[in-house]
Amino acid sequence: MQASLVIRRVLIWTLAVVAVVIILILALAAALDAGFGRRPILMYLSARIGRQIQVDGAIDAHLISRNPRVTAEGVTIGNPSWMPPGVTAKIGKLSLVMLLPRIGHHFGVVSIDAQGTALYLARDAKGHANWQLTDLNKGSGDAKRLIIRHLSVPDAHVLLADERRHLQFDGIVSAGDAAGEGAGSAAPAPFLIHGSGQLNGKAVSFDLNGDPLAAASHERPYQFSYSERSSGSRLDGKGFLQRPFNFNIIDTTFEATGADLKDLYYLTGVHLIDTGSYRLSGTATRRGNASGFNDLKVTSGQSDVRGTVSIDASDIPAKLAITLNSNLLHLADLGPKAAGRAPVSGTAAPLLLSDAKLSHDMVRRGEATVSFSAQQVDVGRMPLQHLKAKATIHDGVLSVSSLQADLYEGKLSARLKLDAKPEVPAAVAELSIVDMQIGLVNRKDARAPPFEGALKLRINITGKGSSVHEVAASANGSVTAMLPHGAMRESFAEMTGIDLRGLGLLLTKNKKETEVRCAAAKFTARDGILTADELVVDTEGVLITGDGQVHLDSEALDLSLSGHPKSLRLFQLHAPVLLRGTLAHPGVDLGPHHSKLAIIAPAQAKDADCAALLAET
Repeated sequence: MQASLVIRRVLIWTLAVVAVVIILILALAAALDAGFGRRPILMYLSARIGRQIQVDGAIDAHLISRNPRVTAEGVTIGNPSWMPPGVTAKIGKLSLVMLLPRIGHHFGVVSIDAQGTALYLARDAKGHANWQLTDLNKGSGDAKRLIIRHLSVPDAHVLLADERRHLQFDGIVSAGDAAGEGAGSAAPAPFLIHGSGQLNGKAVSFDLNGDPLAAASHERPYQFSYSERSSGSRLDGKGFLQRPFNFNIIDTTFEATGADLKDLYYLTGVHLIDTGSYRLSGTATRRGNASGFNDLKVTSGQSDVRGTVSIDASDIPAKLAITLNSNLLHLADLGPKAAGRAPVSGTAAPLLLSDAKLSHDMVRRGEATVSFSAQQVDVGRMPLQHLKAKATIHDGVLSVSSLQADLYEGKLSARLKLDAKPEVPAAVAELSIVDMQIGLVNRKDARAPPFEGALKLRINITGKGSSVHEVAASANGSVTAMLPHGAMRESFAEMTGIDLRGLGLLLTKNKKETEVRCAAAKFTARDGILTADELVVDTEGVLITGDGQVHLDSEALDLSLSGHPKSLRLFQLHAPVLLRGTLAHPGVDLGPHHSKLAIIAPAQAKDADCAALLAET
């Protein structure tokens, strides 16, 4: 939508500038007929409009007519005073037919034909553009725009550098009445613009179909439809201008489809995230410096997001207010893997932590307030329900001041700060979970869970990166999990000591539970590696201790658990139980090394000091 509308706008406004120039050339022609010097007059006219005007070829004027006509060859129009020195347009041959003012009619332009045209269009981040008629800082007023009744610009070479909309275009654009219609038919011909070339580094083509220029009126809206195609994405829509050709008041509807939402950047200049196949629809409005995107709805895979976005461009940078909500957001539908752009690896295990990356430019350049809510957000196999979050983007920093959700009947709360000003963003994350029922955690089978109880979890880390996985893979800080009271499958507790009783319970698939008096796991995070400082599970009959690491880059588990019976055991094999696999797919194995069989093993442990174990530091 932005590409065709921006190019249409700049084309119309540039041609309005051209019309002013040609009108002045009319005065030049009359002055030349009167014997005045050509160069002094061009210098005078350039000073009047604040643009350098150069006419290298002939000027042909027919002034004694109801519709005066003027033709100029080799016309060069320079940049206005509010832009850096340069050229706005070069036109091989310009022809202009005007309508003189008379009773009931204002001065108008009947026809503009521009052959051999090259447009060098530029707009800076503050909104100053070389196609504007007046200085933006002085206001443009709300006067009725000049209506051009016929426009023909075949195969114009257009170079557009729009810092405000983040658009770079290099291509060929043609504008004019539909071929074969208008002159010899009862109905006026529609106005068409077609363009193709490179937009933001990718091949693009676009079409715009507008009401006939011959029938345009300030008394009724000017309607149009558009279509753009680039990088597997297609954007279609329709809308109207309240007045032709006042682009300060626009109303449109649109629908976009494609293989990856991120590819819309090549059509709109807006940085989004990777997804799988998507569909996006909504409405867009503009009222001067205020724009709004309403009734937004995007679906991809199992996920859906709806909401509104409002933009206030009266200041630099523009301020955004974003409100989004979702029934289901499945994080596996986001990121390079969902888009089929993740590095190919036949051996890599699926990740639990999302690798969907946040756009650096969006954070660095933006000023926004964001409100998001969702009935459910799936993070791997963990469903966050009734999620609500509020965030701001200011001075290159994304701050999530509040994030709350339900997780397995517990409460999750988090705060996050991401500083995108460095080349690699720096993150600070604080997360806590209370009363999460670990027995409800998804499992591969429907058997009784190995653990039950209300878990308490606290994470305080710093890291670097643009995704959850990247931040975790570089994390420094601490992770603490505690279970004040609960239960676990007795066979698993006994297996950590590998004795005859434990083997019997395991082989008979005994589901009997044993009380967990308390449990705690305290890790130190350094460069993305979690190292266990303390790993204790105190059950009624066995004290379980452990050590090891979790590598957050690969999400690989390397933990070892050893059981210490609190009473006499027969045939005990001293070998640890190993937790292997990944966070997404953990597995249990028996330690093959350093094992020793004891026929009679006396009690090895006592009850743990739960008060000290559960004390928060």
